[in-house]
Amino acid sequence: MGATTVDLRAIVEGHEPASPREAAAKERFLEELSRLPEPCDEQADLTHVTASGIVVGRRGTVLHLHKRLGIWMQPGGHIDAGETPEVAARREATEELGLAVEHPASGPLLINLDVHDAALGHTHLDLRYLLLAGDDDPHPPAGESPEARWCSWDEAMAIADAALVEALPVARALYEAGEAAAAGRGLS
Repeated sequence: MGATTVDLRAIVEGHEPASPREAAAKERFLEELSRLPEPCDEQADLTHVTASGIVVGRRGTVLHLHKRLGIWMQPGGHIDAGETPEVAARREATEELGLAVEHPASGPLLINLDVHDAALGHTHLDLRYLLLAGDDDPHPPAGESPEARWCSWDEAMAIADAALVEALPVARALYEAGEAAAAGRGLS
């Protein structure tokens, strides 16, 4: 069974924003959840919940050049019927990057909330999870954005979409503190 509105509200309410932008996103998220009968269904409303993964490892973080928007960002997308956000984040990262990724050994870790304009006039209420990868290079399959690569943290901060920039130091700090490092060792 997928995430219900009650589940999504609990996820969002339980997250502590790290910045004014994220606090505003949390407030908007909760407002939208109050009015959306099917919050993950992209067909039900132009505003909907999405999930993404900030992929980290010893090489830094993986970004891809979004094929419609033309910006460097984390992999992510729509939550399929019956999916939970953390499952969708992992699925989207694997599909878009052609790279094995995992949640930290301690379990899925929501590290950022963001509300942003997306392609096709949509507004995404994005739940961003920390995902771990080994040292392999991404190999996006046909149909996905072909430009995906590991970036050093400094490079990622310089080229990433503004909506992602504030989440990158959080991801880096968690990875470097060891919260995630152990789970990433088995991936290659």
